[in-house]
Amino acid sequence: MSPETVASPAIRYASVTFDCPDPVELARFYGEALGLPVRFSSDDFILIGEEGSTALSFNRLAGYQRPTWPDPSREKQAHLELGVDDLDATQARLLALGAVEASVQPQPDLWRVLLDPAGHPFCITTLG
Repeated sequence: MSPETVASPAIRYASVTFDCPDPVELARFYGEALGLPVRFSSDDFILIGEEGSTALSFNRLAGYQRPTWPDPSREKQAHLELGVDDLDATQARLLALGAVEASVQPQPDLWRVLLDPAGHPFCITTLG
């Protein structure tokens, strides 16, 4: 049977999950930063996002080790790019919520690299 004749099940992008030591802290940070409500919560897993849209989720991982970007000993593996209108104002807000400015800023006029409370690098950019 060819792939064209086999009915394909519906698949949709649902969420990106971040491992972390404290899902409550990370869900609070991204929920406040992006204005997203909690959709599901347990002791070890929290999913945030609007009903019917893509979401972010946070999974407690025993022995979690923070990424060391840009040091390659423990790479970032993945990161979010968040589109913003004002780099300076957004950076100030995210720092107030608990982000930390990364020591390396490859193109600060276009992107700012920040670290979330669990150490995951993420970028804010006016390009998105």
